[in-house]
Amino acid sequence: MRRKKSIKFVLTLLTAFVLMLVFRALAFTLYTVDGQGLTPLFVSGDRVLVNRWSYGLRIGGNNSLFGYSRICRQQVKKGDIVAFEDPRDKDHSQILICRCKGVPGDTVNHNGKTILIPGVKDCADTDYYWMEAIGPSNAVDSRQLGLVSEKLIIGRVCRIVYSHNPAQSLFKGWRNRWMIHL
Repeated sequence: MRRKKSIKFVLTLLTAFVLMLVFRALAFTLYTVDGQGLTPLFVSGDRVLVNRWSYGLRIGGNNSLFGYSRICRQQVKKGDIVAFEDPRDKDHSQILICRCKGVPGDTVNHNGKTILIPGVKDCADTDYYWMEAIGPSNAVDSRQLGLVSEKLIIGRVCRIVYSHNPAQSLFKGWRNRWMIHL
């Protein structure tokens, strides 16, 4: 009798762990802000929560066997703070966070040039977005990267979960941004 209860308990814990991993992989993910590109809204070291469903669940990608598509696809809106994979990184392990300043169909003036952001309606093709950092520092954004493909967009940053000044002790230096909705 005890053995059956132990097995049930272990199976319950294992199921909860697997469901948590699936939820984390498909719904929300935590990322650490690296750099000062979105200062004063974010500072380096902030932990932010990214909603992976905000623009539809991303299936596949650049190096996927299945190709790229999104389930329940939604457009990125101007002003959204977006997490996306660095297009220069071949492994797609570097994550950047910027504010969307241009959506498909917009024109952007950059260095005296007018750039038309292409947009297509077919979900199998890609839309492109102009992402900009708002901080005064030399941040990486569309001014260096060019247009960002929808394939690289992970989701919308929805909350700051953890914000602490690493130069101060653990008990001091907390910013008043914990669990702030963006």
